[in-house]
Amino acid sequence: MGHPQLRYDAAVRDPMKLGIQVAGKTDVGRVRTNNEDNFGFNIREGIFVVCDGMGGRAAGERASQIAVETVLGYFQHDLHGADTQILGKTFESVSQRANALNRAIQLANQAIHEEAARNPIYSGMGSTIVAVLVDGNLFSLANVGDSRVYVIRGEAIQQLTNDHSLVMEQVRRGLITLEEAENSAIQNVLVRALGSEESVEPDLEDHEFTPGDILLLCSDGLSRYVKESTVMEVTRGTADLEQACEKLIDAAKSGGSDDNITCLLLRAVEQR
Repeated sequence: MGHPQLRYDAAVRDPMKLGIQVAGKTDVGRVRTNNEDNFGFNIREGIFVVCDGMGGRAAGERASQIAVETVLGYFQHDLHGADTQILGKTFESVSQRANALNRAIQLANQAIHEEAARNPIYSGMGSTIVAVLVDGNLFSLANVGDSRVYVIRGEAIQQLTNDHSLVMEQVRRGLITLEEAENSAIQNVLVRALGSEESVEPDLEDHEFTPGDILLLCSDGLSRYVKESTVMEVTRGTADLEQACEKLIDAAKSGGSDDNITCLLLRAVEQR
C-alpha cells in the first residue's frame, strides 16, 4: 500500500461535539533502504493504526501492510457487528469498543500467520501494532509489540502502552533498571508480535478524551530516539499536526535513529 503522507481533519461522531484532527507520516530513515512500517486510518470509523514489520527482505513490509489493511477493513466493512462470537475471547474488563479492536487484531494475526505459512519468502515475518478506536469523547487502544501510544494533556505526557519486549519484561520483574533497558543491545527483541503464533493477546484499555488532548502513535524508530520532553515541546509548540509529524521524524533522525520512523498524531478538539 506504499507509505503515503496523510492529513485529514473532520468531526468524529460525538454527542459532546468533540472532533478529531489527524496527520501522519512515515519515513524510511537514514540507514535502511526499505520501509517496514505502515500506518493508516479511517476518520469516519474512528480507527487509527501504526505497525512496524519484521522478518527481513520484503517480509516485514508485507506483514505490517497486512496488519493495517486487515484492521482498517474490519471496521470499514462493518465486520465488527457480524463476528462477535467467532474471533478471540471477550474481555469483560473493557468496553465492547476495545473488544472490537481485539477481534480485528486477531484477524490481522491470523492473516499474517497464514501468509507466512503459504509463502516461504515470508517465513517468520511478524509485526507490531498499536491501534486506537475513537467514539465521541471516548477511545480504546490496543497494542502488541513495542510500538507506542502517548497522550499529551496540558503540560504532561504519559505513555499509555507497555512494550512487549524482553528488556521491558525484565524491567517489570525488577531484574534490570529502565536506564539499563534503554541502553541494552537487545531492545528490539520482542516477546509478543502479530504472526508469531496462531493467536495473540493484545493489551486493551479504555480512556476518555479531554479537549486539547493529543495522542501520538509511533514506531520504535521514533520512541527510542526522541525524549518525551521533545515530544511535548514539538506537539505543544506546533499548531499544524503535519508539521509536528515532520519535526518529530527529524528529531528522531537527529537523535541517531537507525530504523524506519512513523508518527501519527490525533488532536481532540471542541466543535463549535
